[in-house]
Amino acid sequence: MTTRSEIVIFLDDYLVIDDFPDDSAWNGLQIEGRESISKIVFTTDTGIQTFEQAIAIHADMIVVHHGIFWKQSNPSIVSYTKKRVKLLLDNGISLYTAHLPLDKHPEVGNNAQLIELLGFTKDMPFAWYKGHYLSFIGKSDTPYSIDGIVRILKEKLSAQCTVLPFGKKEIKTIAICSGGADHVQLDEAIDRCVDLFIAGEAFECYHDVRDAGINVIFAGHHATEILGVKALSNVVQERFNVEAYFIDIPTKL
Repeated sequence: MTTRSEIVIFLDDYLVIDDFPDDSAWNGLQIEGRESISKIVFTTDTGIQTFEQAIAIHADMIVVHHGIFWKQSNPSIVSYTKKRVKLLLDNGISLYTAHLPLDKHPEVGNNAQLIELLGFTKDMPFAWYKGHYLSFIGKSDTPYSIDGIVRILKEKLSAQCTVLPFGKKEIKTIAICSGGADHVQLDEAIDRCVDLFIAGEAFECYHDVRDAGINVIFAGHHATEILGVKALSNVVQERFNVEAYFIDIPTKL
């Protein structure tokens, strides 16, 4: 029998969850369900739709990137938060959250997985945030076109890409920041002289990008944060005697 405690201890250590300041109110076990674990769902987003799919397959645990509790949100168990917590507790399902620790992980992290998906190799750290790097710069000996990279993102992640093609035609270096990004990461990419900056959410930077002469792709918050939980599911299934299921509910955001 595999226990919840065993899996939580492993994930806490593997993802180094205590090593990073985060907007997530808590990385780790947010809801405690049954102790015996045989089925685990891995998914990007918390939500009743996700929970109902987990219940339908009799999952014992959910590992999610975006958890229930955030530092900037109301901590009270009321309204839709009450509905979510009650649904999990009534069905004995544990909820484990890994937000920025999963973005930054060098193997199963969203950013590392994106670099691998696109055929690049990790070269150096990128996206400095509160004393840590969140991501990497990737490099390739073979040049890519921006259209070729967009094609991969659309085919592999169903990404809806916004493209600002103001840089080099041949792309050999990329800087990636999955999910949310802002001018801090863009300026870092410009300062590092990379050929392409890829982020999740779009933000107002058209003229900055054009004047700096850099390529930018916004591929969506959700689409750029699918790969981490999917890769983590493989690690957990190989290590423990459990069934791991990846569930994706596209948000088009």
